Amino acid sequence: MNVTRCSWVNEDPLYISYHDEEWGKPLYDDRKLFELLMLEGMQAGLSWYTILKKREHYGAVFDGFDPEKIVHYDEAKIAELMNDPGIIRNRLKINSIIRNAQVYRQICEEEGSFANYVWSFTGGVPVINYWKNKAEVPVTTPQSDAMSKALKKKGMKFVGSTICYAYMQASGMVDDHTLDCFCRNKML
Repeated sequence: MNVTRCSWVNEDPLYISYHDEEWGKPLYDDRKLFELLMLEGMQAGLSWYTILKKREHYGAVFDGFDPEKIVHYDEAKIAELMNDPGIIRNRLKINSIIRNAQVYRQICEEEGSFANYVWSFTGGVPVINYWKNKAEVPVTTPQSDAMSKALKKKGMKFVGSTICYAYMQASGMVDDHTLDCFCRNKML
């Protein structure tokens, strides 16, 4: 079946599956939202495709992105991660996941859930955009600016506005499937 997808999707079946089955679908699970935000942070300076190919291994070495386990990582665990060729071996990024797990726990305590907190930046519902092509899609918005500022104020790292907007798109807080994309057409 020949279908039109968002133009950023390449021909790799992994990328096609990600676009068709995950990207832009509303996600409300706290742990999955934490995992996705951490992976988006790992993308800084790289492509999402690079991280997507490593996602399964990231999940394995970061204990399924369980914040309760990650907050206890010590120097030995960090050294182990720094020697793992299956992830991006950047100490700042690895340390950010540990720090962000601590902040995640704090947000859950204060807000009742991580999902409630991050979804509050879109009023709790997906923002539906009507872009004709990739060139129209912004890399940041006032909502991603606000999310970034708030997460940084709480102490999170690798949560700039561009990362937050990519996160909002991926988690379905924002629907940025272009109008010609078959996924968008299924939703309209």
